[in-house]
Amino acid sequence: MSRLKPYIGITDFTDPTQATVMAKVLTANSGVDRDRQLMVGVMMSRKTLNDLPTKWAKIWPSREKIARIFTLHHRVMNTLHYADYDGIDVLHNLLAAARCGGVGLDAIQLDMIWPDPDALFTFCDARPNLKIVLQVGADALNMFDNDPVRVAQMLTEYNGALDYVLLDKSMGHGLGLSVAVLLPFLREIRTRLPGLGLAVAGGLGPETLHLVEPIVDEFPDVSIDAQGQLRPSGDAKDPIDWGRATLYIERAAQLFTEAMQQRSE
Repeated sequence: MSRLKPYIGITDFTDPTQATVMAKVLTANSGVDRDRQLMVGVMMSRKTLNDLPTKWAKIWPSREKIARIFTLHHRVMNTLHYADYDGIDVLHNLLAAARCGGVGLDAIQLDMIWPDPDALFTFCDARPNLKIVLQVGADALNMFDNDPVRVAQMLTEYNGALDYVLLDKSMGHGLGLSVAVLLPFLREIRTRLPGLGLAVAGGLGPETLHLVEPIVDEFPDVSIDAQGQLRPSGDAKDPIDWGRATLYIERAAQLFTEAMQQRSE
């Protein structure tokens, strides 16, 4: 099992008070699962970083506001989700994005399609204090014909640079994850890269955590992330319903606590 602390993630925080409240909810509901963190996810893209036209400019926080969203809390992993599916000027833009995160930044999630490994290793040398999460989405999986062996082999090219890999075919669109599809990838990655933290996403919210139960049963240290299903509409362009987010944290924490208790019996 991974030695990294697993997390329950929410993407699209816009205010530090939201993060503090959700961290308290996690702490109150953690049970025996005391190491699990709250991933406080804030979105940025290459276009919002560089003031280029994009439909997300009025939805995601500006680069000047990002550092103020992150809160200092022992159960929080402040994470900047940097999206660039074209892989342009990767090293330069990652360094600039990390600066926008300020002193509270703990991690960067790369919403990218197999970024240049050399650029990523150089970035890790420059910012060794940051954890790195690589999103492996639908396009990244399709490049290797959705073959778990080939995908795991590709991930070995990043060995030493990554802390977590996030398998996410939905990529914020609220599409439900498939256990049958994801489990072979998780097993192959854990075999080849046992120190790499495993994470999954795809249509997770307060009413859909049953989708991930078989994965949690086999990998109780897995991390999860939610975005679209934290809105009644399921549309990531709408504001998060923090009542739904609270239920998601409460029920996810209970799910992981029960899995840990079953392992100890």
